[in-house]
Amino acid sequence: MSEIIIQAGAFARAAQLMGSPHRVAVVTDANVAAHYLAPMMQALAAAGHEAVSLTLTPGEGAKSLDSYGRILGFLADSGLTRSDTVLALGGGVVGDVAGFAAATYQRGVDLVQVPTSLLACVDSAVGGKTAIDLPQGKNLAGAFWQSRVTLIDPQLLRTLPYEHYRDGLAEVVKYAAIRDRALFDLLPYEEREEEGIIRRCVDIKRDIVAQDERDHGERQLLNFGHTVGHALERLSGYELSHGQAVAIGMAVMARASVRRGLCTPEEAGLLIGMMHTLGLPTDCPYEVDEVFDAMQADKKRGGQAITLVLMHAIGDCRLYPMPMVEARDVVAAGCGA
Repeated sequence: MSEIIIQAGAFARAAQLMGSPHRVAVVTDANVAAHYLAPMMQALAAAGHEAVSLTLTPGEGAKSLDSYGRILGFLADSGLTRSDTVLALGGGVVGDVAGFAAATYQRGVDLVQVPTSLLACVDSAVGGKTAIDLPQGKNLAGAFWQSRVTLIDPQLLRTLPYEHYRDGLAEVVKYAAIRDRALFDLLPYEEREEEGIIRRCVDIKRDIVAQDERDHGERQLLNFGHTVGHALERLSGYELSHGQAVAIGMAVMARASVRRGLCTPEEAGLLIGMMHTLGLPTDCPYEVDEVFDAMQADKKRGGQAITLVLMHAIGDCRLYPMPMVEARDVVAAGCGA
């Protein structure tokens, strides 16, 4: 696992953490650039680094083959070598596509992640997964590539629109649901508690990834709500945000868990009620067959089988490998009223 620094004000130390002077390619998007690109570039230059930057269009559309190719071309045109670094400055989309470019340019160059969204801080910037979307589905091309440093500064979240912050709250709920009842009991939290909340989520993910970096076993717990969620994102043409889709996916799995006799209605109700409190949706807007068809493209499917994450209680989720035909029944049970 990479070094992870979680500290308010840590953004100011980013340039010093880059090591001896070398070339640094900063990849960001237009929303983040408006707040943080200029100070990052100035700090890198002051530390002796030769910094160049590329700004992408914000949104899930940037996780595309076109953006990936554009980044690779930019790195080559900038003369980046295997002794240099790609710095991903942004949310989950920037981290994913810039990370995939870093993993594959010249067979791999150093990556530094500076996440600027809650979702990236607690989830996507930690654990070494990088990816882009294909027309056929989400995250279908990617690589496992650990960043050399992940620098998490909660102060960067102050410029985040609330609807984007809320997306990250869905991932916080996920970590509480799969592993940490005490974390769930802290929700909803106050701003002064934010750094501690982020740290707990990162610790859970780091512990799980350390045991299963390549996603063959326990790491699949992190997919709670995501198999259905990714299908919903695709069905909506990515009009549903990742956090909204995952929230619905968790609610679907919680209701299905009750109907399969794995979880009490009270526990599922607590989870769904918390998502309502946080302003997250829980009702599936599509028909079961539409959701199931979209799930066929999920990268976690193996042949005619898939592993779903079902809930026994808050803090106790478990893996259930099953045939795809059974998975459809699970989704049908969870999508019902």
